[in-house]
Amino acid sequence: MTATRTGTWPLRWPPLLLLLLGLPGQPWGAEAQTQVCSINQTLFEVKENSDVAKPLVDIYVPDGLQVALGPSTTAASFRIQGTQLFLSASPDYEAVTFLEADLECRRGTTVVTRLRVFVTVLDVNDNLPTFPFDTLQKGVEEDTKVNSTVIPETELEAKDLDESDTLFYTLQEVTPGAGHFFSLAGANHPALRLDRTLDFDRWSEMTFRLLVRDTQQENELPSHTATATLILKVLPADLRPPWFLPCSYSDGHVCIQAQYQGAVPTGHTLPGPLTLRPGPIYAEDGDSAIGQPIIYSLLGGNQGGVFAIDANSGHLTMASSIPSPTTFVLLVKGEQADLARYSVTQVTVEARAATGSPPRFPQSLYQGTVVPGSGAGTVVRDAVSPAQPLRIQAQDPDFPDFNSAITYRVTNCSEFQMEGETMLTTTQLPHASVFYAEVEATNTVTTATATTVAEIRVSEQEAPSTGAPVGGGQRFSVVDMAVLGGVLGALLLLALLGLVFLAHKLYGPWFKRCSDKVLEPAPSGFDNQTFLPGPDDANRAPTPSPGPEPPPAVPPSPEPSEHAPGSPAATRAQGSPEAVRSILTKERRPEGGYKAVWFGEDIGAEADVVVINTPGVDGAGPDPSPHDAPGTEYTYI
Repeated sequence: MTATRTGTWPLRWPPLLLLLLGLPGQPWGAEAQTQVCSINQTLFEVKENSDVAKPLVDIYVPDGLQVALGPSTTAASFRIQGTQLFLSASPDYEAVTFLEADLECRRGTTVVTRLRVFVTVLDVNDNLPTFPFDTLQKGVEEDTKVNSTVIPETELEAKDLDESDTLFYTLQEVTPGAGHFFSLAGANHPALRLDRTLDFDRWSEMTFRLLVRDTQQENELPSHTATATLILKVLPADLRPPWFLPCSYSDGHVCIQAQYQGAVPTGHTLPGPLTLRPGPIYAEDGDSAIGQPIIYSLLGGNQGGVFAIDANSGHLTMASSIPSPTTFVLLVKGEQADLARYSVTQVTVEARAATGSPPRFPQSLYQGTVVPGSGAGTVVRDAVSPAQPLRIQAQDPDFPDFNSAITYRVTNCSEFQMEGETMLTTTQLPHASVFYAEVEATNTVTTATATTVAEIRVSEQEAPSTGAPVGGGQRFSVVDMAVLGGVLGALLLLALLGLVFLAHKLYGPWFKRCSDKVLEPAPSGFDNQTFLPGPDDANRAPTPSPGPEPPPAVPPSPEPSEHAPGSPAATRAQGSPEAVRSILTKERRPEGGYKAVWFGEDIGAEADVVVINTPGVDGAGPDPSPHDAPGTEYTYI
């Protein structure tokens, strides 16, 4: 195999020309062979990194002649040992691809002939590919078009000194899920391409590992690889309009903007900003990383110019009074300061006639919390629900939901102040402590007032940050809600299992006994025919059969005054047939005038005995027992 590299042929043609022209250096015939030096091969191919212990060629040197390396020999590449030519070092294709040995055959100092040996060095895969960087950081605009080339091939391709090698590239994600956004143009073309629309709020940075291999298959030998780290930083673009807060989120990300409601009294112009629900008018740039300031204005619905809005704060105020009850539907525009994008929301304000009722607080004590070290302007959080601000709201019968005519102030504590219905700190609170602030509500129309107390604890219970103003919403991801639902479901299941276990342990035998009695048919054949209803009982309503036997530990409740003296049953004569009946009966008789013992229907059941002591009307009958005291109607055994 001969070399095909450009520039090698000028070094190869001299031996061929010598052969063609018959110049000295090659023996012609036996007589010439005895006169000059000779070799049997002049062209060789040697792989780089080859073993140099074996001779390259044997040299025939006649008697009286000597052989030595001439000046054209590639430096430090050959040596002559005796009459053999050796490579002096293992050749390196990346250093030199062609070697030449100039052999001078001398007699004394005279050169009799000159021989040339040519060696072509063959390339071997012995080098690792290398990237021009270990870590490359690159910014990618958030609004880059899908299928665009983000980083060209020339910036990412690796180099391999083994020029015959073909390099194969693989992009491996380090940031989970990042592989959905980027890919390589091809296995042999490492240009980076965008596959999916970027979103700065969700993916502000993604990391990849770029791998290169000099063989197509990983298990090929020899095979060499190299890796480099690629960090892509998403640069925010102005894609979203302002969002009015608090937001609700259909997918945990896209804001469904708030709409606001308020109420004002007729015939009055309120001095301060209106109190609105779910909070004050406030909007933020939908691109949080850009954060353009918002400018507010009224677009429509403001008949007669009754309302005005502050362009910077969004506070809605009254410019004039409203003579009669009516409803205003205001359109409020929130526009970025750079005028690039805007949003519109709706504010409904209802004007109602007021009767002048004084305000009142539904609670005498409100509890709030603040994290130690909080500075001035920090919102006091609700101690029960730290995610929400503490809201202190007085009620007015004329305005059951909200009343913009009521203003609030803290009367006794300079560390706090009211802003609408929320409380803010006025100074830094570095240490754990407890404050009791009196809050006064004043109806600006009637000047009536009411007071309440707020207990504010400066404690380590940190309230979660929402990044929104008072009334702003907090974002919770689908994963957060799923985890919470799973935990609550597991706790509910454990509670139900515990209740079933306790019920079984406590009431299992009773339930079993009750169920047995309900399912058993009423026994027959145990009625004494002697005690069947007689003629005197014809008008008596049948007595219902007793139900399942109650627990033995609970005595039956006494019957009402049906058995009291003076009742129809008590007027019966002692000599009547009823008076000689046996006291053993299966029924609880409502009539008085005899002592009855009632047994459960089941044979062998525990007796439920009721002894009824009812003296005759005329005082006849046996002497009352000690238990038959006046006013005592029943004795339970």
